[in-house]
Amino acid sequence: MDASRIAQLLEPFLGESTLSTNQLQSISTYIDILQRWNARINLTAIRNPDEIVQRHFGESLLAARHLFPSGHAYDASSAVNPVELADVGSGAGFPGIPIKLWAPAIALTLIESSHKKATFLREVTRALTLMNIDIKNVRAESLRDKKFDVVTLRAVECFESTLPIVANLLNPNGRLALLIGSSQLPTAQGTLSSVRWSDPVSVPGSTSRVLLVGTTA
Repeated sequence: MDASRIAQLLEPFLGESTLSTNQLQSISTYIDILQRWNARINLTAIRNPDEIVQRHFGESLLAARHLFPSGHAYDASSAVNPVELADVGSGAGFPGIPIKLWAPAIALTLIESSHKKATFLREVTRALTLMNIDIKNVRAESLRDKKFDVVTLRAVECFESTLPIVANLLNPNGRLALLIGSSQLPTAQGTLSSVRWSDPVSVPGSTSRVLLVGTTA
């Protein structure tokens, strides 16, 4: 997909920020791989490239911009102890991989129980030459002893029952980022009442999608 078209479609999600030529090329490569694999296994119901950019990359980069405002420069000097982020139910890699493209210094763990989807994630990370990524082909509840600084969650089944599992993966003062429908806000806020929630952020171009970020006690 043309990099200039990608940049145009992502403008509403990035505010005053912009993506580098390398970042745009990585997104273009990612889309090509996603479409090729999608012909064999169901990674996303969205087939139109413009919609893939807006729905998947746009939402993901909106979360990235709010979690790591300084983007590429985020914590680049602290590579010895990088921020650890887990993307639960990563599926086709959203929002985890776009967040990694936005903030390369983070240590990213992609948690995906489907073997085929985990294999896809490995191919994408190899093709984009992304470093410090751990792909775990397991269910999130099996990672009882692992904790993270940030956990992201998007488009998972059994949302209410998944929330406590996800919250259990966080360090004290860790951040939880949810990309959800606005109708799910009461469930999130009621189920995890001990989390300090920021005001939800509307996803550009959507009447119902929001980003909800909270901090654990």
